[in-house]
Amino acid sequence: MRRRTLAASLGAAAVAAASVPAGAQAKASGHCEDAYTWRNAIVNGGGWVPGIVFNETEADLIYARTDIGGLYRWQEGSQTWKPLLDWIGWDHWGWTGVVSVATDPVEPNRVYAAVGTYTNDWDPTDGAVLYSDDKGETWGAAELPFKQGGNMPGRGMGERLAVDPHDNANVYLGAPNGNGLWRSVDHGRTWSEVADFPNPGNFVITPGDPYSGDNQGVIWVEFADDGRIFVGVADPADPLYVSADRGATWQPVPGAAAALGTADGNRTIPKQAAIDHENGHLFIVTSWDPGPYNGPPATGRGGSIQRLSLATGEWTDVTPAYDPLGTIPGFGGLTVDRQRPGTLMAATENHWYPDEILFRSTDSGATWQTSWDYAWDANWSWPPQRTDRFTLDPTGNEWLTFGKTDDGPAYAIKHGWMIDALSIDPHDSDRIMWIGGTIWGTEQLTAWDEQGPLVGWDDAAGHQVPLPVEPFEVGIRVHGIEETAVQDIAALGGTLVSAMGDLGGFVQTDLDQPGAMIRRPNWTSGRSLDFAGLNPDVVVGTGDVEGDVDGHVGVSLDRGATWSTTTRLDGVAGGGNAGTVAVSADGAVIVWSPGSTAPVFSTDLGQTWTSVEGLPAGALVRSDRADPNRLYAFAAGVCYASANSGRAFAATGAAGLPSEGPVDLRAVPGRAKHLWLAGGEADRTYGMWRSVDAGTTWRRVRDFEEADAVGFGRSRSRYGYPAIYTSAKAGGQRGIWRSTDEGRNWVRINDDAHQWGWTGKAVSGDPDVYGRVYIATNGRGLIYGDITD
Repeated sequence: MRRRTLAASLGAAAVAAASVPAGAQAKASGHCEDAYTWRNAIVNGGGWVPGIVFNETEADLIYARTDIGGLYRWQEGSQTWKPLLDWIGWDHWGWTGVVSVATDPVEPNRVYAAVGTYTNDWDPTDGAVLYSDDKGETWGAAELPFKQGGNMPGRGMGERLAVDPHDNANVYLGAPNGNGLWRSVDHGRTWSEVADFPNPGNFVITPGDPYSGDNQGVIWVEFADDGRIFVGVADPADPLYVSADRGATWQPVPGAAAALGTADGNRTIPKQAAIDHENGHLFIVTSWDPGPYNGPPATGRGGSIQRLSLATGEWTDVTPAYDPLGTIPGFGGLTVDRQRPGTLMAATENHWYPDEILFRSTDSGATWQTSWDYAWDANWSWPPQRTDRFTLDPTGNEWLTFGKTDDGPAYAIKHGWMIDALSIDPHDSDRIMWIGGTIWGTEQLTAWDEQGPLVGWDDAAGHQVPLPVEPFEVGIRVHGIEETAVQDIAALGGTLVSAMGDLGGFVQTDLDQPGAMIRRPNWTSGRSLDFAGLNPDVVVGTGDVEGDVDGHVGVSLDRGATWSTTTRLDGVAGGGNAGTVAVSADGAVIVWSPGSTAPVFSTDLGQTWTSVEGLPAGALVRSDRADPNRLYAFAAGVCYASANSGRAFAATGAAGLPSEGPVDLRAVPGRAKHLWLAGGEADRTYGMWRSVDAGTTWRRVRDFEEADAVGFGRSRSRYGYPAIYTSAKAGGQRGIWRSTDEGRNWVRINDDAHQWGWTGKAVSGDPDVYGRVYIATNGRGLIYGDITD
């Protein structure tokens, strides 16, 4: 594969200032003369995959659903995943959260996705069930009268969608928030509530909380060979129902509450289920918490594994009797081997330290083996020796260390965390995939069964010893899935720096490789980036931090190759207060505006901070790209400017700018005093403006009724104005727009097949490659486009 590298910097060139002639207006066109090719700047994963679903009929047909980044289909030839929902646009961005996927076992070309990101008011639209007759190449949408929670607690339970193998026109959907059980009888085209289903669930994590206060509802649907339909419900007192008449009537399953509703006195719900059709067993894992975050309860087990005999109705508790870490915190994923009846696996959720555990049984749960174990010496000294059934090869995801090294039994790269997705290939007993910070997978799974126990007792030495085990290899199976939420972009020319939610950020010189994760400061989420316009070797960034070691601001003097942290600022809490940062065009002064306290500046790379005069707390700060003395800020409709490198600011007196909603203020490379501003809020002041006099006066770009992000790239001509890119709405059409003539005319450069949901955080051109644009998405990673030829 040809690598797509970032071109080397061309060096600074003198450019003459230009302005829009008085009275000129931009002309937006729906047609772009340049065809574009769209790709991801590769990170490999970066988000969470709550579900991995194999088709039971067609080999190698596999789907992976993500919580905010859409749906993917496996491509066996390239061993990569293909995104299927990039067509989802701005107005339905919530549909990029996939709460469930169902692949039809009768007609494998059919696939369904239940979509919607939040059940609260964070998501403005109701959910839907998307349906496809060609494995996700094209889709229809059946909108629902309620919301769904692809990124809500419990999103790894299920699958909530299920196709009836006895009549595949019938598709079932378990809904959250008391909306009950729904059914389609026409391959997902229309839906109605199953009126006679008696229990919509009642389990709530934190009543009244906007995020964890919703009823988890109806969780999953499974079909027995005899036509019975089993439905799991988030109600510890009444968790399992069955229909023996094709869904016409429903009855509680006897004994289900006692088996599924409690574990060591902790209320539990049936998180996942799987049927061993050969042996007639319904296996169910339970947990005291729907996941994916919480660890064990205060006391006792957090869950169990239960086996129901479909022939006799007898319940058997088959919970593993041994866990190296003591008490089981609760369970996440569950899977059965359809080629080897009696073989099943389950995963803990969440041990957190030192690692999760995968359990495997080959006798229907009578006995279990663990994926790793401790071997203690005679004195029970800490740390114990750890022995593993498999080794993890992180090639392609080396950043999974998060900058850490092995620490006794706590490996830098773990078996996983929040393992709700765990799936054995129904056509190949040797293949399994699971989520664990990435997607792990192997095609050597049955080697586990040849290994025997991991530890034994040495009578002579009087302590445990690890037994000889030949580990098999597990590797990365996430290639093609890009699920980062990008917060900001710095395109330096030859180097691309990104700030990302949950991962901090990356520095890339090759867009086909993840590059280096920004470490020290160890941001939990990166928030803001800037670079010195006249010396782009100097890069600064902000991010959320935990603990009291790192400062929120990071500084690099070598284009992001190495970073140093800065002094913590009193009064700024660890998480969620990183704010924005700017560095003067010559790299001499850093101005930081935390999210909760007054802005400060530093002339010694953040080792000491001094209060800025004239700016309110939380102001957005930016640097001029050509004049080291000038910096700018914006807050609540007021534009501010500094003529002394950010030490003091004053309001420019400009009027008519957005006073509500988020804004993006950017300075033009090589053009002193040139600013562009995009942002606002629907039904209020909203759009795009530009200034050529350091923010004193502004002219609205009238093409855009809405605009949210703006950035600049290499000019079309040697001495022309930089190309301008924006995520905006013109003539009722949302898209990524480009102007090559200083904003007089605009063309939409993306198409309806490439929309990526919400793209309002950041956009940037490339200073060296004409036409290249980088787009920050909220779950589809960092997208970039090049002119095709």
